[in-house]
Amino acid sequence: MRVLGIDPGTATTGYGLVEEHGDRIVALRYGVITTPARWELVHRLQEIYRQLRALLSEWRPESAAVEEIFFSKNARTALAVGQARGVVLLALADANIPVHEYKPSEVKEAVTGYGAASKGQMQRMVQHLLGLERVPGPDDAADALALAICDLHFSRWRVLSAYGKDDL
Repeated sequence: MRVLGIDPGTATTGYGLVEEHGDRIVALRYGVITTPARWELVHRLQEIYRQLRALLSEWRPESAAVEEIFFSKNARTALAVGQARGVVLLALADANIPVHEYKPSEVKEAVTGYGAASKGQMQRMVQHLLGLERVPGPDDAADALALAICDLHFSRWRVLSAYGKDDL
């Protein structure tokens, strides 16, 4: 199964594409979509959409994972993240890709086994699970990889829960 994790942001949107091969998870591609601060918001959102659609067309993930919205003390930041998140969800919907949303604590639990893990702990576990030579970066890309790994973890539960108890 091929999963795309996305960590939305107006300035930087992280993405991480992983694929399951038996009992291994392989990182196919990861990085960030950046937009210049001097651009008008509408053009920044358009660029996120454009680059994400190109990524979706090239790699054709079967599923996508996006972090659930969080409440920030800074209303401007929360609004900007929400707008970028909306563009991400639209691009995924336009590509007919199922979207699963996860809380940060769910991602940490799925990746490290500890829902209050630090960013460093999570990044080192992502490195280990994907067999990477170094901790993936930048942070937004590492977070997106963690989201994709989380979705693979939960996809197993979705498959199992599709069967009744008597079917197992």
